[in-house]
Amino acid sequence: MTADVRVRRVRLHEWREVRDLRIEAVSDPDAAIAFLTSRAEELARDDAFWRERTAGAALSDEAAQFVAEVDEEWVASATVLLRDAGARDHLDRIVADRRIDVVGVFVAPRHRGTGILAKLFDAAVGWATAHEANELFLDVHADNARAQAAYRKNGFLPTGVTFTSAIGAEIEMRRPIGF
Repeated sequence: MTADVRVRRVRLHEWREVRDLRIEAVSDPDAAIAFLTSRAEELARDDAFWRERTAGAALSDEAAQFVAEVDEEWVASATVLLRDAGARDHLDRIVADRRIDVVGVFVAPRHRGTGILAKLFDAAVGWATAHEANELFLDVHADNARAQAAYRKNGFLPTGVTFTSAIGAEIEMRRPIGF
């Protein structure tokens, strides 16, 4: 376990940090099978985009971004999105029942396997519970065995739903809140 890990929700004024961590995440060699955008796409976004994205992640009742800090350095992140029944998710699929989707999961390579991911998911569970949701969902590339193993370790299991997105074949995973 990494010492002195702090997980918290991003704050409104931290748009530069949100931007920098996202660019780090999509620059990771595994990003091609983990994110729906590229480094070039993220670098092309203007400051107004990052301010708006951070405002939603910091203040919204429909989304929250959590970051993990080690010695005040941002080393990991996960975002949760509340979807009500009948709404469309981030891939334009219709949601049957109220749910929480976890997206944008990233742990810096030097901190993988240290327990930080579990702390991010604990924050996601707390947020989901406050929003009266019983499960967390996420999508993962079918070929991303490393991420799938990390998610299984943290209570996620495949739902049997598979689909093709912009990055290829993906599977849906689910974790009950009480894991």
